[in-house]
Amino acid sequence: MGEEIIAKNIYNLRKKRKITLDKLADLTGLTKGYLSKIERSKKAPPYSTLNKIAIAFGVDAASLLEESPQETKNIKVAFTKNRRGKAVRSVGSLAEGSLYGYNYEALASDKSGKNMEPFIIEPSFDEEAIFQHEGEEFMYVLEGRHEFIYDGNRYIMDKGDSVYFDAAVPHTGRSLGKRKAKLLAVMYNYKRL
Repeated sequence: MGEEIIAKNIYNLRKKRKITLDKLADLTGLTKGYLSKIERSKKAPPYSTLNKIAIAFGVDAASLLEESPQETKNIKVAFTKNRRGKAVRSVGSLAEGSLYGYNYEALASDKSGKNMEPFIIEPSFDEEAIFQHEGEEFMYVLEGRHEFIYDGNRYIMDKGDSVYFDAAVPHTGRSLGKRKAKLLAVMYNYKRL
């Protein structure tokens, strides 16, 4: 059900904003046929594609994952209590609060028009998903050990280590050890249209 929600949200947002598939294709750099397939699909596109669509709509990618997206209010500050961030909904057969095997907790989800998207992430122990999207990203290890793979190079990150990188370059990572790592990740989308 989670993946169908994403397709429905994209379709509904496009119709609400009166944006044609041709216009959305121009804004995202994706083909009209691919966008149409996404809207009709029961399978979610990769995060990098969701991010391009979100940027074109001027919304946060996390809002496309919500079962009942709320109209965003023009608020100046978003305060999130510890462990009270919005869990990103399940995608496919993954557990609730996960996307591509990673647990995501969206922080500052009430703030509209953000250029930065902060998350608390608990990576899986597998490195299945390869991420590549517009913008920049910052990750800081809060707990555990994390293996970060960037453009084919591997970096072992321990508590307190951080990395800042161009997100257009393929990257992934995984937890190491007996417990999942916990990361603060901030994605910066400088290409809002």
